[in-house]
Amino acid sequence: QVQLVESGGGLVQAGGSLRLSCAASGTIRSINAMAWWRQGSGKQRELVAGILAGGRTNYADSVKGRFTISRDNAKNLATLQMNSLKPEDTDVYYCAVTTSGRIYWGQGTQVTVPS
Repeated sequence: QVQLVESGGGLVQAGGSLRLSCAASGTIRSINAMAWWRQGSGKQRELVAGILAGGRTNYADSVKGRFTISRDNAKNLATLQMNSLKPEDTDVYYCAVTTSGRIYWGQGTQVTVPS
C-alpha cells in the first residue's frame, strides 16, 4: 500500500503564491509519475501538472508559466509551486502517484483565491 500526504493548501489573495507538497510512503519500489489534479464543485477533475521519473513535465495550458512541478525521487516527494494565482485556480487539489501499475490518490487540499 501507498499513502500520500498533501500539505500547503490555503487561502491566498489573487497574485499570490502557494506551494503544495505531496509525500508518498509505504511499499514503494519506484514511482513512475507524480501529478497534481484539481476539481471544483460540479466540475470534472483535471490534470494540472505531471512529472515523470526522469523529470519530464507537462502542464495544463491554464497554468503554464505560473505553476512549476518538481520531485525529489529520494524522498518520494512532489511539489507544486503556484505563482500568480487567480480566482479561477480555486479548487481542491489532489496529488496522484503511479507506481507498480497502480494509481494512488491523496485526500485533497483546498486552494482558495478570492475574487
